[in-house]
Amino acid sequence: MRFEEIRDRFVGGRLSSAEAAEWLGVTERTFRRHRARFESEGPSGLLDRRLGKVSPHRIGADEVDRVVSLYRDRYGGWTVKHFHERAREKHGLTASYGWTKSVLQASGLVRPAARRSAHRKKRARKPVPGMMLHQDGSRHLWVADLGRQIDLIVTLDDATSTIYSAFLVDEEGTASSFRGVQQTILGHGLFCSLYTDRGSHYFYTPKAGEAVDKTRLTQFGRALKQLGIRHIPAYSPEARGRSERMFATLQDRLVKELADAGITTIEAANRFIEDIYLPAHNQRFAVEATEPGTALLPWAGADLSEILCLQDDRIVGNDNTVSYGKLKLQIEPSPWRAHFVKTTVQVRRYADDTIAIFYGPRCIGRYCPDGTLIGHQEQAA
Repeated sequence: MRFEEIRDRFVGGRLSSAEAAEWLGVTERTFRRHRARFESEGPSGLLDRRLGKVSPHRIGADEVDRVVSLYRDRYGGWTVKHFHERAREKHGLTASYGWTKSVLQASGLVRPAARRSAHRKKRARKPVPGMMLHQDGSRHLWVADLGRQIDLIVTLDDATSTIYSAFLVDEEGTASSFRGVQQTILGHGLFCSLYTDRGSHYFYTPKAGEAVDKTRLTQFGRALKQLGIRHIPAYSPEARGRSERMFATLQDRLVKELADAGITTIEAANRFIEDIYLPAHNQRFAVEATEPGTALLPWAGADLSEILCLQDDRIVGNDNTVSYGKLKLQIEPSPWRAHFVKTTVQVRRYADDTIAIFYGPRCIGRYCPDGTLIGHQEQAA
């Protein structure tokens, strides 16, 4: 009826074809086409010619049933995007992501996504890799067969979201943070700054909720200072939004990938993450830096393990022993000095729990975790 009214105005010369098309919300070409069909076929000529016809792109019912069964029987709980990627890769799915989502939602296996909250603006990324990295841990049931939650430690680049280091440990702490930094530097290079939360192994915070004490360094803070890496504290979960969103992706995808691969131990999971998952993840989710170049520098310094370790000063006793926790570490005679009584030495505990004593730059003893002397060594650090 509306078309007839507009057409009559056009025929009567009160509207041009362009004005008539604008009134109907179509192009001038479409108005001419509809006018011709109306004049030759009457009102029925305006009906959509696709009505009652099967789309040539329609996918058969057998494929619908196969996709629904595949998701329900093997990939239940996966996001549609993750499932679609896996089905295309391993199960010969050729349909689009939109079709797959519609089918799974219509079957009741997947719920439509909740409406998003109000718009928030993201902090701009750093322009080149290596300018700032994020490190954080997430406690989760990563390996279902373990029956307990463990921590995933991730170190990623702010500029590209590339994950440089990721591994599972029983509990996050100084040792796991050292490990993440060491893997990153040896694998990719020395970086400029590290953005972390204010966990007690990262910073001393005199009063909960207040600013960190940047003059009193933790073991981790001391190591970063030795490496020349600026340590930046985050004061809210929103400030760590980039790493928080990455963990949301990992909690959804990595858990399912580990289960699908039949992983049952932390050691096997870490091998899978390093060799298989991370390369695929970075290829899928890493983005291009906004500017060319990199701030990462190849590591050319001393042994990183001598920096990324626990370091504590001790005063040598009258019997040339050093008290370290419950251990008594005996310093053997040295041709370099008659004795070490009352001198200040540095005790270093490494990732494998072995211990060394340094007098200045010289190592004057290395010990097993139980305090047994490995062998008298006197060398430059």
